[in-house]
Amino acid sequence: MQAILLTILGAVLVDNFILARFLGICPFIGVSKKSDTALGMGLAVIFVMTIANASTWFINHALLVPYKIEYLQTLSFILVIAALVQMVEMMMKKVSPALYQALGIFLPLITTNCAVLGCVLLSVKAQQDFVTSIIYGASSAVGFTLALLLLASIRERLALAPIPKVLQGVPIALLTASILSLAFMGFAGMGK
Repeated sequence: MQAILLTILGAVLVDNFILARFLGICPFIGVSKKSDTALGMGLAVIFVMTIANASTWFINHALLVPYKIEYLQTLSFILVIAALVQMVEMMMKKVSPALYQALGIFLPLITTNCAVLGCVLLSVKAQQDFVTSIIYGASSAVGFTLALLLLASIRERLALAPIPKVLQGVPIALLTASILSLAFMGFAGMGK
C-alpha cells in the first residue's frame, strides 16, 4: 500500500510531467486559458494515459518482449495512443460538441503529446507490474490535469489584472508556469 501511495504522490506532485519533467508543454500553454477547457483536456488526458499504460503494458509483455522485438516499442506505443485519441475524439464530438470545438487542434495533438508517450516509456523502463503501470499512468495524468487547472485559474485571474502590454498573453503564461514549476520543486524530497 505504501508503494502505491508513493507512486501516486510522486506522479502527481514530485515528478509532475509538466512542472517537473517539462513534458506536454504545448497543450499546457495552449489550453490553459479557461478552466473548463483545461478540465476537459485534463479528463481526456487522464483517460488516454490510463488506458495507454494498460494497453502498452500488455503489448510489451505479450508481444514485444517474448518475440524479442522491443525495438518496436515506440512505434507500437504511438499507434496505440493514436487509436485511443481517435476514440476520445469521436466520443467527445458526440457527447460535448462545445468542448470539442474549444479544444480544437489540441485534442488530436494528444497523440503526439510527449507526456503521454513519456509516461508509457517511463513505465516500461521502470519495469512496473500491470497494476502499478495503470496507477502510474492515471496519477501522472491527474498531475497533468492539476497543472493545467492551476495555470488556467491563474490565467483567468490575470486576464482581469492590469498587466503591462509587453507581458500580455504567452509571456505572462510562461512566467506563471515557471513560478508554478518552482513551487512544485518544493515537493522534491517528499517521497524519500
